[in-house]
Amino acid sequence: MISMGKIKRDPNSVELAEKIIEQYQPKSVEDMQNALKEIFGPMFESMLKGEMNHHLGYESNDKNQKDTTNRRNGYGKKTLKTTAGEVDIAVPRDRDGSYEPQLIPKRKKDVSAIEDKVISMYAKGMSQRDISSTIEDIYGFSVSHEMISDITDAVLPELEEWQSRPLSNCYVFLFVDCMFTTIRNQYETKKYAVYTILGYTMEGKKDVLGLWLNETESKHKWMQIFDEIKARGVEDIFFISMDGVSGLEEGARAIFPQVTVQRCMVHMIRNSIKYVPSKEYKPFTASLKKVYSAPNLSACQSAFESFKQQWSAYPGAIDVWTRNFQHVEQLYDYGSAIRKVMYTTNAVESIHSSFRKVTKKGAFPNENALLKVLFLRVKELENKWEGGHIQNWSMVMNQLLVHDQLENRVRKYI
Repeated sequence: MISMGKIKRDPNSVELAEKIIEQYQPKSVEDMQNALKEIFGPMFESMLKGEMNHHLGYESNDKNQKDTTNRRNGYGKKTLKTTAGEVDIAVPRDRDGSYEPQLIPKRKKDVSAIEDKVISMYAKGMSQRDISSTIEDIYGFSVSHEMISDITDAVLPELEEWQSRPLSNCYVFLFVDCMFTTIRNQYETKKYAVYTILGYTMEGKKDVLGLWLNETESKHKWMQIFDEIKARGVEDIFFISMDGVSGLEEGARAIFPQVTVQRCMVHMIRNSIKYVPSKEYKPFTASLKKVYSAPNLSACQSAFESFKQQWSAYPGAIDVWTRNFQHVEQLYDYGSAIRKVMYTTNAVESIHSSFRKVTKKGAFPNENALLKVLFLRVKELENKWEGGHIQNWSMVMNQLLVHDQLENRVRKYI
């Protein structure tokens, strides 16, 4: 551990923080916590010194004539509670005792709120520059990019634990999808795929199983992910809704043989309208909706025949649905409440929409920086979901229990 006595406590705590980071290379989580203590102490001391300067009306090294007889009178000791643990700081005193600290009042000991504000701003996608500017506006004190990175690094142990935590033994639905964002790697930027899996538990609760990064979206990576979630305790999955990545369906069944894989209707619509003039989008999609939202299989098949005749001028669009029509037909193997959940990946795409709000600032310096902000976003979403259930979940469970091929599997886990 670096002795703080060996580092001159420069009034500019930004420079001091940079010195600490430069000189101290943490090798463990405990080391990081200790390094953070080294940073927080001087940071708060510098804030208090700034308050004392304002209170007295002159800087500590000001040799000019003063407008007051009040002078500095050494320091008192105080122990603060921070997210990195307890930190001892020196609190400046004045001779007549009129100085009342505003940032850390005399009886206040817990200052973790300031650190929480930094993490909260980071979770909302604010850049390090914006966070530093905001902290300076609020507290009159700037923090370096390195310090912000160290504060937010405090979530990395929790992220690692979350990524490897045991999962539920059964999920009724999984929704899988990828989004792409940018990571700055040395002198170049690269697009990275963010793999996200959202699960619905037997109790009707939402659960983000994990976040994975890769330079591309591929069958091989999805296979690794499915293998990982099985190792983390997932024994059975009833339905997986996904887009049309080649090999993804086979990969899922290789790990979970009994799973029903459902192609997302919304992705199929997007793929098919590529072959349709934009002025025809609205009537085209209206015709398709009659197909996949028909009340029964017979009506679905009839609507599909009408659709093919009506839009025969666009064979490319029709071919998308003809090749994948089995995924439309299999929807009608299940009740309407189940169909309504399984026919689209919109549930996980909604999470990606939330992610984009915090990744739109630009490229991230490394994978950890990206994972931190996505993990913090997931925690915010989980707080919103707390105590809530999937809409109409009781009907979903009732329809599962009367399904011949699912009843025994359902009863095994309820």
